[in-house]
Amino acid sequence: MTSTTESTRELLLSRIRDVADYPKPGVMFKDITPLLADPVAFTALTDALAELCVKHGATKIVGLEARGFILAAPVAVRAGLGFIPVRKAGKLPGATLGQAYELEYGTAEIEVHAEDLSAEDRVMVIDDVLATGGTAGASLELIRRAGASVAGVCVLMELGFLSGREALAPHLRGAPLEALITV
Repeated sequence: MTSTTESTRELLLSRIRDVADYPKPGVMFKDITPLLADPVAFTALTDALAELCVKHGATKIVGLEARGFILAAPVAVRAGLGFIPVRKAGKLPGATLGQAYELEYGTAEIEVHAEDLSAEDRVMVIDDVLATGGTAGASLELIRRAGASVAGVCVLMELGFLSGREALAPHLRGAPLEALITV
């Protein structure tokens, strides 16, 4: 890791606030709003993610609802790539493709506009946190069903203790998973 990368990591980490017992007792929530409010930190984050998109040959960027939108849209602009929102089911107008996935207690579904991705696209998925890997895994399957290929997954923060990397591995099929911070 270069000194610039380490200094960027330290800057980002210093702007993430721990909130105890949110959203329920026993959970230590990682709040990124102080990072977003700091233009130097937010720019450093945007630049780091954009560099990874270029490095891995992405042609489009998918942002996962909802905080992934906040990160992915400026990264797409910085990298000169298109931005595609992947939303919860029922939130996009028009023809969509959907992908269901398992939650701890039940299932959920995400959707993308069917016409937003094509066989020529290499798609980078961007989100704020990799926790259990469920949403990211479903997004990779959805991207492939739309006919595009996966350039990889980039997240600001990986919660290593939840083993999301291991759960996501079969969905990656060799594509890279880049986490700027692992806690």
